[in-house]
Amino acid sequence: MTVHTLLPDLPAYAELEAHAARLKSTPIEQLFEQDDNRTKVFSLNAAGLSLDFSKQLLDTKARISLLDLAEQAGVRQSIENLFSGTPINNTEERPALHTLLRASQAGKQTEKFREVLAARTRMRALAEGLNNGEHKGYSGHIITDVVNIGIGGSDLGPRLVTDALRPFHGDVRCHYVANVDPADLRDTLKCLNAETTLFIICSKSFRTEETLANSLVARAWVLNAGATTEDLDRHFLAVTSNLEAAEKFGIPPDNCLPMWDWVGGRYSLWSSIGLSIACTIGYEHFESLLQGAHHTDLHFKERPLDQNIPVLLAMIGVWYNNFFEAESEAILPYDQYMHRFSAYFQQGNMESNGKSTDRSGTKINYQTGPIIWGEPGTNGQHAFYQLIHQGTKLIPCDFLAPAKSHNPLSDHHSKLMSNFFAQTEALMNGKTEKEVSDEMAGKSLTEISDLLNYKVFEGNRPTNSLLFKELTPHMLGRLIALYEHKIFVQGVIWNVYSFDQWGVELGKQLAKKILPELHDEDLVSSHDNSTNGLINTYKIFR
Repeated sequence: MTVHTLLPDLPAYAELEAHAARLKSTPIEQLFEQDDNRTKVFSLNAAGLSLDFSKQLLDTKARISLLDLAEQAGVRQSIENLFSGTPINNTEERPALHTLLRASQAGKQTEKFREVLAARTRMRALAEGLNNGEHKGYSGHIITDVVNIGIGGSDLGPRLVTDALRPFHGDVRCHYVANVDPADLRDTLKCLNAETTLFIICSKSFRTEETLANSLVARAWVLNAGATTEDLDRHFLAVTSNLEAAEKFGIPPDNCLPMWDWVGGRYSLWSSIGLSIACTIGYEHFESLLQGAHHTDLHFKERPLDQNIPVLLAMIGVWYNNFFEAESEAILPYDQYMHRFSAYFQQGNMESNGKSTDRSGTKINYQTGPIIWGEPGTNGQHAFYQLIHQGTKLIPCDFLAPAKSHNPLSDHHSKLMSNFFAQTEALMNGKTEKEVSDEMAGKSLTEISDLLNYKVFEGNRPTNSLLFKELTPHMLGRLIALYEHKIFVQGVIWNVYSFDQWGVELGKQLAKKILPELHDEDLVSSHDNSTNGLINTYKIFR
């Protein structure tokens, strides 16, 4: 893989610094005035999506330099390495082959791909058995509810997809339990019947602390309801690499689906981890989800960088992160079904590129991954848009919306879309002193003067607009893969390994040391003063 030691050493970096200095004081409106063709030049229609990035603090020269930066960082070669299975996750000495999980049957018949096809066949049988009413619980009643027990990538991806594709749900209801906080599991079980509930335990090691703790309680719940240990295979499936631990729990190998070390957790919804998705929306729709992601993969792999949506989104993000000191990005879907989209890519982005050591093991002296956040519109407009419009921080925003709603209720969707269009216009144009004064015509000069600065909007806040026809399984697959590849490209630019997550380990390790100390009432003194004080206060309150 082509690597570089420091991002600022790339030739295009100095060019981009000069472009940024010039464009920071340039109104986006002025860029439109200088180029009548700007909307067309700064838009791209591909992979079933329409991307308009004309409302960016970008001109043609800066755009060319950004793409030059991508070339110099080795993005082309890195894309080839990703798809070829070259070990690019070098800190763990493994490839990152999540794209293989959604490849078509026309793909290469490698051993890994044959394993993927075999897993798909088993997923289909399980999902269809549930949806056809063939899977029955210990009392002979059909299974009506599935509970996915997992955390991180074993929860966030499937949860996002099942929520986003609610219009495609069948008769099997799906629930998710992730948190070790007992409220998560208890509140889920309250509305369920053990006789008609199936649990899917998702843990590669079958030792993930939160997942195992919740699974043991679920197991006891089923047994206490009247099932025997011999009945557990009717109520428990596992997605794991540890067949021995699963069998000891009561789940035979025939009820286990595989997890592979060449698929990271946050990229695993396309794998057997997606079983809860297939059970909820039906296997044919799950296949459509895979096909949509595969089409984005082909676009990412085959299109030149200047016509490549994930690359363009990635480089726009680098532009603000590294040259405008923007610390966060907002993802704002104008679709209620996508309400988990931003949360999903908090993990996808921040766990991937929240790194401060480059690929050579050297401490990085520039900004890497941004803070990702957001909520669906129009809810967000009544919550945090004030900060985006008039705050002191520059927050680039991605607006996403379908042209068609699954719920044609009155003119609700038109109202939603009018806000979608209005917000990007308002963020770009703002409101001038003259416009404010004109709006306040009839008021005294004193009244106008007192309120003027509060009502002025600077504008020049950058946005991307992503439009698509309708939120289907196929389109959702395209969108998720699009952001996955954006994150990958940015990791290449920042020269970090995007497929490891060592930062999540330390807290887990310390928690294992602390847990035994919580089993009695003795005061502790083995930590720093603050932690000792917190633990001892907890014991007193308890």
